[in-house]
Amino acid sequence: MNILKTLSLCLVMSLTFSCKTEQKKDEKSTTETPQATMEEPTPTQTEALEARKSNFSKQADDKTKAIYKDGLDAVLESGILDNAKQVGDAAPTFTLKNAVGTEVALQDYLAKGPVVLVWYRGGWCPYCNINLRYLQEELPNIKAQGANLLAITPELPDQSISTSEKNHLEFEVLSDIGNGVAKEYGVVFKLTDEVAKIYNQKFDLNKHNGDDSNELPLAATYIIDTDGTIRYAFLDSDYRKRAEPSDLTAFLKQMKQ
Repeated sequence: MNILKTLSLCLVMSLTFSCKTEQKKDEKSTTETPQATMEEPTPTQTEALEARKSNFSKQADDKTKAIYKDGLDAVLESGILDNAKQVGDAAPTFTLKNAVGTEVALQDYLAKGPVVLVWYRGGWCPYCNINLRYLQEELPNIKAQGANLLAITPELPDQSISTSEKNHLEFEVLSDIGNGVAKEYGVVFKLTDEVAKIYNQKFDLNKHNGDDSNELPLAATYIIDTDGTIRYAFLDSDYRKRAEPSDLTAFLKQMKQ
């Protein structure tokens, strides 16, 4: 009889200990779940560009950084920001080919609604690729305002975007060979010899563009109204600074009011 009582007591104690252990596990699991599901906030485009800039600053040697700074200073001193098309100006019309050789006309898009026009230096430019990704994310909001997005690059059609980007970008990337359209908008500048040398050694710039002009456009952004008038202009001598895509949507909303 004593043996049975002892066994019964052991069984009760075992079950009680097991239940308490499982309860503690459940409590621990419950308290850890919120931390496990927390996500880091998505950085803005400006934050992503600044992170890229900071990374370059840490890795590049002083000579390279000095050459790039001189190049940026030369663009600013050229007066290009004053000579480029401004808000209130008539936007020059154009017809350019996209990455697969189809002709795309600005006028056809303006017949549908306002156009966000963005200059894209090339697939070799990491800042441009960051810009394209954020523009793609913002595209549904831009279209919700009745507008369309066009990107222009001086690259040859077969160089303009990678196969991966061709499959993911849902807006046109147009090739402006020789920067003809960019010159009409007044956003073209010539690289300093030192910067051009680096770009050709590291990125094969002349091959991408199909010429040896060593000219590039500003990373400019315009919003053109349906009547062909420029309503918004983002112009900066520093290619590492870009119009924030969400700001473009906000401006398009204002245009409708």
